[in-house]
Amino acid sequence: MNRKQLLRQGLHMTAAGAYVASVRGKALAQSTGKLRVAGIPNDIGCASAYAYEQGFFKKYGLDVELVVGGTGASVAAAVVGGALDVGSGNTASIATAHERGVPFVMIAPSGAWSAKSPTGALLVAKSSPITSVKQLAGKVIGITLVRGISEVECRALLDQNGADSGSAKFLEIPYSAMSAALEAGRIDAASAEEPAYSNIMSQGNVRSIGIPGDAIAPLWVEGGYFVLDSFAKAHPDIVTKFANAMAETDDWANKNPVASARILSKYTNAPVDPKMVRCFYPERLRAEDLQPLIDASAKYGILKASFPAKELLAST
Repeated sequence: MNRKQLLRQGLHMTAAGAYVASVRGKALAQSTGKLRVAGIPNDIGCASAYAYEQGFFKKYGLDVELVVGGTGASVAAAVVGGALDVGSGNTASIATAHERGVPFVMIAPSGAWSAKSPTGALLVAKSSPITSVKQLAGKVIGITLVRGISEVECRALLDQNGADSGSAKFLEIPYSAMSAALEAGRIDAASAEEPAYSNIMSQGNVRSIGIPGDAIAPLWVEGGYFVLDSFAKAHPDIVTKFANAMAETDDWANKNPVASARILSKYTNAPVDPKMVRCFYPERLRAEDLQPLIDASAKYGILKASFPAKELLAST
């Protein structure tokens, strides 16, 4: 399991092509009354599994069919095509879909970055002469996804520390290969997230020189649950119930990391160390928590231009 890679692979416009071909906005499974909800099997995207397992959906009168798996792109295409009612995706990719005319609207947050409990860092080999982020100008930095949130975070950190991020080269590399690549000098630095971050640090051959996530903002929503705008307008009661169920779920998850780790392990089919630093789950979706990533994504070319984050919020 890795915490962000699947989520950050994102919607990147598989959904746009599907939307041009066909939209079935009233996606709720009318024959069964079930709400078909997606979860992504990682720390950020699995809150819907907590809600399902802890009974919060039932508490708010929702009969949920939960689907956990796939990638952000496949989830987005399923929402567009009508196979899912509620998808899970990352904020930058949902914003990209919005920019390209796909009418997704967000109805609840999933995981968020919080400077109070950072879940990753920018690493260099212990033997490296690099001691500061500023020295990374012109260097090679390993990240899990080029032109994704990892790159946005790192470029923001470099620029904030006086290194021209445009001069750096970003190399896509899996977490499992980062430590060896650092030691061999194939990359000069690597951005690692939990649970890989703890695993790499435990090997004792790397050190941290900065926190990329903090360069975006002290708090920003990494992803959330979305529907088609037509669905939100047709089913405002369901949208409200879903948001309320997730708010209670997020409060529970923040207070019960050991219990949520057991559920996360079940849905990822991988052990989750209950001591691992976990992402923060905001209870409600707020435009001000979405805006920092939208702005940074525009600054670094993931989006063509920034726009008010409130445009991504469902109006019911």
